[in-house]
Amino acid sequence: MTTRKIGPAEFIVLVAVLNALVAMSIDTMLPAIGLIATELGAAHPNDRQLIITLFFAGMTVGTLIHGPISDSIGRRPAIFASLMLYGLGTIICLFAWSFPMIIAGRIVQGLGAAGPRIVSIAMVRDGQSGAAMARVMSFVMSVFMLVPILAPSIGQLVLFVAHWRMIFVGFFVVGLVTAIWFALRQEETLPKDHRAPLSASAMLSAAGQFFRHPVALGYTIAVGCIFGAFINYLGTSQQIFAEQYAQGEWFAVWFGVFAVAIAIAMILNGRLVMRFGMRTLSKYALRGEIALSLAFFTVAVIMSGHPPLWFLGAYLFFTFFCCGILFGNYNALAMEPMGRIAGMAAAISGSLSSFIAIVTGGIAGRFYDGTVLPLVVAYGVLGLIALIFSEWAERRRA
Repeated sequence: MTTRKIGPAEFIVLVAVLNALVAMSIDTMLPAIGLIATELGAAHPNDRQLIITLFFAGMTVGTLIHGPISDSIGRRPAIFASLMLYGLGTIICLFAWSFPMIIAGRIVQGLGAAGPRIVSIAMVRDGQSGAAMARVMSFVMSVFMLVPILAPSIGQLVLFVAHWRMIFVGFFVVGLVTAIWFALRQEETLPKDHRAPLSASAMLSAAGQFFRHPVALGYTIAVGCIFGAFINYLGTSQQIFAEQYAQGEWFAVWFGVFAVAIAIAMILNGRLVMRFGMRTLSKYALRGEIALSLAFFTVAVIMSGHPPLWFLGAYLFFTFFCCGILFGNYNALAMEPMGRIAGMAAAISGSLSSFIAIVTGGIAGRFYDGTVLPLVVAYGVLGLIALIFSEWAERRRA
């Protein structure tokens, strides 16, 4: 039972802000990554993608660390420690004098950002369960989705009036204000008698159960593939829109439009999932994404990899809509059979899917060649792999 003294509305906003540190730290950066890579001497034009992908690498490791630690020492100390780590990474980036240094800072930032994200969800679970928890998380995600819609525009605005380093000043200020707000208003939600000591044997046992379960493993791999295509998009979107299509000042607008597609999908999914079920909605969404990618690839090849901007925008809008349905449902399907080890399984599933996404998305991003073809191929091929593993999971469900 939670002991928080803030009201439900403020708690929802606080949890949303803690979650939003991740999206803010990625999406606000997107308009600036080309400038950063040039100024700090990146060796290759595609190296700018590392500013995004290695932030996710830090998050992948952090997800495995912060969840079990918060179960042992409590939610408040775990969040304070991770926010301090996030602040350290931000300072390294702020004063970076070389490209390797800013990459190191982004890894540390990712390590820190993973804590508020995973521990804040555990805080919700401490005080809510079942439908009540789902309702709170729906409100949290509604607030959270404002960030990817607005963040690139904020980053672009900063670049109009100041140096790109001011973006990191903003990150530091937001992290500091959030830490103060959390310290003053949010009490511990995990009583001492409910805490679990850190145990390597318990972690290994949970990992064994997870990897032996085909549904959990199959859907986690599928999530990783879908997320990998998305990471590829995040890493190459600035090159595609700002350079290939000369949409530098309008890049943030395009990004916001595609974020709206994900938000619409999440809202519709919340309304339809009780009627049609997660599996049915996911099945049609994934097949729709693969079919769209195949059709668009055919047209893009005919146009030498440079289709009209409106056509690319339409393809990405509907592709992101499909992804918005897949993200939530596939994660839920992966966790569905985990029961008593849900906390540890969430950390394992999140880390494994992120690792798969970083590897697949990072490799796909290196193939960017000034056309949209590598992006479309990534969505189509990774979607097909996700389909294979999700079907394998369903066939092994019995």
